[in-house]
Amino acid sequence: MKTILRLEELGIFLGCLVLLYFSHVAWWWYLLLLLGPDISFIGYLGGNKIGAIMYNLFHHKGIAAVIITVFFLFYKENTAFLYTGIVLFGHSSMDRFFGYGLKYFEGFKHTHLGLIGNNKI
Repeated sequence: MKTILRLEELGIFLGCLVLLYFSHVAWWWYLLLLLGPDISFIGYLGGNKIGAIMYNLFHHKGIAAVIITVFFLFYKENTAFLYTGIVLFGHSSMDRFFGYGLKYFEGFKHTHLGLIGNNKI
């Protein structure tokens, strides 16, 4: 079952890449897709709790879905909302494919997918 879920996450990530490609975005949107949300690691300078909250804000698919919904409801002329949502959604899927889940307050390695490093890739 884990393999099926990982492949699903890979498919979502690749789908987000395709959406960006067909949207003819600038090259730096791809860089944001790969690395942008990881700026949230800076929250760990304030401790595990703040780090987990910051990480989860930038890696939660529900927040990405809200941003995309806001684009379609209110800001259709501002495509940055759409691209930001796609980046957050795709990056979260990429991380989950590699075994990085949403964080618990116990520390960076404690995720909703289990301990990082215990997931076989």
